[in-house]
Amino acid sequence: MDLLLIILIGISLAMDCLAVSLAAATSNPSQKIRLAVILGISFGVFQAGMMLLGWGAGSTLIGAISGIDHWIAFIILALIGAKMIYEGIRADPDREKRDYFSLSSILILATATSIDSLGVGLSLGLLAGNILLVALVAGVISFLFACSGAMLGGFMSERFGKNFEILGGAILIGIGLKILLEHMALL
Repeated sequence: MDLLLIILIGISLAMDCLAVSLAAATSNPSQKIRLAVILGISFGVFQAGMMLLGWGAGSTLIGAISGIDHWIAFIILALIGAKMIYEGIRADPDREKRDYFSLSSILILATATSIDSLGVGLSLGLLAGNILLVALVAGVISFLFACSGAMLGGFMSERFGKNFEILGGAILIGIGLKILLEHMALL
């Protein structure tokens, strides 16, 4: 897997981290730095960790499904991408009302933003990708995006927050399609 594709995977997975951080900063404008550090670390660690968990599961299944692994990877990435697009389009009126500093909120948000990473890790386990590099890049990019989102706060959230999730979903669908076409020898 080339470095550009790894970076694109990391960026696409970090889009929801950015969007959540933008929204969180809207409700906590006076504590942006604290929020940036807390969300950045938790989102980055969870993205990398969930990807490694998914990879472990996918690696154990590879022998049983090696003939259709590219289809499974495509379907997983397409579903995750479609979910991200749906969430980017759907309204969430309770987003600004959350307490973003409680441990339960941080764990829920970190888990929710990294579920996509679990699916990508599973896909990579099926395809025998370089998981450590991909997980590290995804974790670092998620950290940077979450910190940036928290620092930019309300200004960007009001204008672009949901569009970042939509873009991330479209990128994941594109990567899934690329994997499928490569294994079908069309690329």
